Amino acid sequence: MDAAFTEEQGEIRRTLRELLLKRCGPEELRAAVRTRAGHDEPLWRQLAEQLGLPGLAVERHYGGVGCGPTELALACEETGRVLLPSPLLATAGLVAPLVAALGTRAQRTELLPRIASGELTGALALPCASLPAALGLTGPPDGAWAGGGRAGGIQARQAGEGRGWRLYGEAAQVLDGHSAGLLLVAARAGGYVRGRTLLFVLRPGVVHGVRRTRLTALDETRPQARVELRDAEADLLGAADGGVPEALARLGTSVAAMLAAEAVGAADRALERTVEHVRTREQFGRPIGSFQAVKHRLADLYVSVQAARSAAYYAAWAAGEAASAAPDGDSSGSDSSGGSESSRSSESSGGSGGEAGDAGVALAQALETLQSVAAEAVQLHGGVGVTWEHDIQLYFKRAASDGLLFGPPDRLRARAAELAGLFAGRADREAVAP
Repeated sequence: MDAAFTEEQGEIRRTLRELLLKRCGPEELRAAVRTRAGHDEPLWRQLAEQLGLPGLAVERHYGGVGCGPTELALACEETGRVLLPSPLLATAGLVAPLVAALGTRAQRTELLPRIASGELTGALALPCASLPAALGLTGPPDGAWAGGGRAGGIQARQAGEGRGWRLYGEAAQVLDGHSAGLLLVAARAGGYVRGRTLLFVLRPGVVHGVRRTRLTALDETRPQARVELRDAEADLLGAADGGVPEALARLGTSVAAMLAAEAVGAADRALERTVEHVRTREQFGRPIGSFQAVKHRLADLYVSVQAARSAAYYAAWAAGEAASAAPDGDSSGSDSSGGSESSRSSESSGGSGGEAGDAGVALAQALETLQSVAAEAVQLHGGVGVTWEHDIQLYFKRAASDGLLFGPPDRLRARAAELAGLFAGRADREAVAP
C-alpha cells in the first residue's frame, strides 16, 4: 500500500475544502436543512459542475470522473468536517454503483450520465431500518433483511407480460428519500417457492402509488424519509436472476469507507473547535487549555482521530484494490439483460471477507471516535456546548445519529471477527468439550 496521495487526490481535497469554507458556514447549513430538499441545491449543482462530485466514481464514458473509493472517501472527509447536508452518500455511494453493477446497458446509458452531471439525485429504499445489515457489515449477505413471504418488507409482482412490475410495502428510513429524483427499491418477488430479492427503479416523476414523508430526525443534516408504496409502477433493474444481496455486500466495503471517512472529518473538526475554545476560555485567571488534565484529554482524542483516519484510508484503499481486481461490468460480453456473465458471477460470490472485515472495523472505530470527541467537546465547552445557537451540538447529534444508523460498533466488529474466523477454533473446542 502506498500511503501517499496522488496530486489529483490532493487537489480534490483542497478544492472541495476551499469551496465548502465559502459556501457552507453555520448559517448556510442551518438554512439548507430547512429547505424542501433538505440541502443547498445551488451548492450541489456547483459541486457537480466544478468537481464532478456526484459522478466521482462513475466511469468516464458515462460522463463521470472515473475515480474510485479513495477519492470518494476523501470527499466525504471534507463534507463531514462541515456536516454538509447533501445527497452525496445516497447518490454517489449507493445508487450510482448499483446502477453500474446491475443495470442493463440501456439503463446505465440513460441514468448514469444524469447522475454524474448532478441533474438526478438518487436514494436506496430498503425494507428494513438497518443499512449495515443490507451491506453485509453486520451479518451475512443472505437477504434476510428484505423480509419474505406475503407479509412484511416490500413485495413485487409482475403486472403482466410486458407491463412492468407493481410494488407494495414500506421503507421506514430512506436517506434523502423525500427529495431524490430516482428511487431504487429492494423488494421480494416470486412468492414462497421462487422468492428472491430484486432491485426496481422508480422513475423520476412517478407519483401514483408512491408516498414520501420526510421524517423528523435527530440529525437534521442527514435527512431521512419514509417511502410507502401502494401499487406503484416500477421497472426491474437489470435481470430477474437475483444477485442483489451479493451486489450490496460487495458495495458495503466502499460505503463503509465513505462513512468512516465522513465520521473522521466530523471528529477532526469538532476537536479543532474544542482546542480553539480551551485556548481562549479562562478559568481561575488562565486558559483552561493550560491545565494538565485538559491537555491529557485532548491528546487522547487526537490519537483516536489519527488512528481512525488511518483505518478509514486503509479501508478505502482496500475497497479500491478489490474494485480494480473485479471484472468490468460493462465488458464487451454484456447483454441487454443486465451486465456481463463474468460480472454477475463475480457479484454472486459476494465481496472478499478481508475487505468487508477491514471496512467494518474502520467504520466501528470512526463511529466510536466521533462519539468520544463529540462528548468531550460538549463537556469542555461547558453549558454553551448544548445550546441550540452553538455549532458543537450539531456534531454531537451527528455522532449519536450515525451510531444508530450505521452501527452499532460492537456488531460491526463481531461481523469482522466472524469473517476473519477468530472464533472458529473456540466453537470447535466447545463442541468437543466433555
